[in-house]
Formats: sequence, structure tokens, C-alpha cells
Amino acid sequence: MTPVCTLRQDFRAPAWGPASASEIYSEAFAMWEWADAQGFAMNVVSEHHGVDDGWIPSPFTVAAIGLARTKRIPWFVSAALAPLHDPIRLAEQIAVIDNAFPGRLMTVLGAGYRVEEFEMAGVDHARRGPLLEEHARAIRDALANETVEWQGRTMRVTPRPITQPHPVLLMGGGVPAAARRAARLHLPMMPMNSDPELPEAYQAEAARIGFDGGYVMHPSGPTFVHVADDPDRAWNDIGQFLFYETSTYASFQTPGQHSMPVVHATDVEDLKAAPNLWVDTPDGIVERVREGGDRIGALNFHPLAGGLPPRLAWESLELFAAKVLPQIR
Repeated sequence: MTPVCTLRQDFRAPAWGPASASEIYSEAFAMWEWADAQGFAMNVVSEHHGVDDGWIPSPFTVAAIGLARTKRIPWFVSAALAPLHDPIRLAEQIAVIDNAFPGRLMTVLGAGYRVEEFEMAGVDHARRGPLLEEHARAIRDALANETVEWQGRTMRVTPRPITQPHPVLLMGGGVPAAARRAARLHLPMMPMNSDPELPEAYQAEAARIGFDGGYVMHPSGPTFVHVADDPDRAWNDIGQFLFYETSTYASFQTPGQHSMPVVHATDVEDLKAAPNLWVDTPDGIVERVREGGDRIGALNFHPLAGGLPPRLAWESLELFAAKVLPQIR
């Protein structure tokens, strides 16, 4: 199986980094256009709030801009933190984007986990699971039906989405309860990890309620790929940015939470041993792909991770296109 390629941007621009937020935005969109032209399978954007480095808080705005600047590539919002938003307003955003770019927007609905974000939104963090289920059901029904009842009110989302019965919605999460929630909602699941108990819990709940149309998309493959003729030199150039990226993301996690992108490292040397971070020569990347076989479902690029200098990110992407893509397709 040939792995698909995805390109993620979070628009993080730490104050100590060499690139301004404006530069990060400009280069991120240019890289998404590049990914579209290279035949990448998906562009990805996520959501967090109140992060010092400007982690993007409005993924649907970014997705709409990116869709307007590309020709065919789908956009994956992974994840939209549904409990922090009015679900009908989210459904309206999805419907508008689907009218402008039919079938090119896919959305993972997640519960969220950072306490600070719930405090900002005035939402009870302890209720995030039930809130996600309530909001996801409202979003799904509002997109699929002419009207929906929400908190005692009859709501109507217009314009009606082009994609029927509704634009692609998936449920996020990383524990069996989240898998059962997805099955109850008759929605597929995109978990944050590859734990085998998640599809088992999903299938068991689906069988219990008589639902047979769902699936679990297990993430697989590296979460960061950087191609360089001299990997040691590359680590010297990008190490501080990747360490910042991974250490801050790890600090967001709540006790007991397991997410595939998380790396627990004390320094850059630790990062070099992380199996989901690939910094290698073109031939080294090709060899890893071939050795991984079907276990490498996707090569996930995050070229500006941690505010990584755009010049270095472009060097990696262009080397991948010139020397890796022709060998793995």
C-alpha cells in the first residue's frame, strides 16, 4: 500500500522564533497550495485557544481560506472542539463551506481537554463528554434535516449543505467511552491513538444498537517528516523548534490521556529516538516507508511545527517532492 500524504498547519509563532505570525500564515497557505499541486491527500488544521504562540483558534475560517486557494485537495478539521461552541453556529459554518466547496470539508468533533479553554468559554470542563454528544447530535441533525430541536427551540440551518445526508463528520477521542459515543451517534470515529480497544468498543456498541454503517479510522505513520541530505545538520537546525512543539503539546495532555502525536522528551536527543518523528535522507525515508509496509498508512507533514523557519521547511518539502515522491508512488 502506498501511504497517503497529509500536511498539517497550526500557525504557531513563538515570540522567540525567527518568523513572525504574518510570515507563518503566508508560508503555511503557500505550502498548502504546494501540497495540492503535489497530489497530497489532505490538508489538516486543528483548534486550540489562548495559547501564547497563537495556535489557530478558528479552524473553519482557515479551512475556508485554504479551500479558496486550492483546486482539489480536501480539508480536515481535526478536531473542532464542539463543547466550546454553539452547535448550530458550527453547523452553519460547515454548511456554508460545503456550498462553496462541495464535499471538500471533513470535520472531526472532539471534546477538548485543556481546562483553560473551558474556562475561557464559560463551559464546565467536567461535562465535556456529555456536551460533546449533545452538540455532535445537534450538528449532525441540523445538517441532515430541514429543522432541528435544540434546547427547546426549533432551529434551521441555511443554506442547506450540498453533500447529503450531511458533510463528513467523524467523532474524536481516545478512550472506549468515546468510541461507544461515536457508535451511538451513527458517526465514524477518528481516534487520537491506535489503541485496539477503541474499534472493539465501537463495534460492540454498534452491534448492541443495531448500527452497521460505521468505521474507525486508525491513525498510522509518522506525525512529523523532515527530509534532508544531512540529517545531523537538520537536527541542529530544527531541533529547538521540534522540542518546543512536542514539549508544549505534551504539557497540554491530561492524566491518563494518550495521543499519537505526543512525545515525552527531556531534550533534542530524546526526540531523535521517537518513532513518530522522521528526520532522514530521501533514501532513508523511502526505506522506512518500504519497511513499514501496510503499517504506514500516511506520511503526516507538519513543516512549520513550533515556528520552524519557513526556509528550512521549504527545503524539506522540495527535497521530498524531488527525491522521495517518485519512489513511493
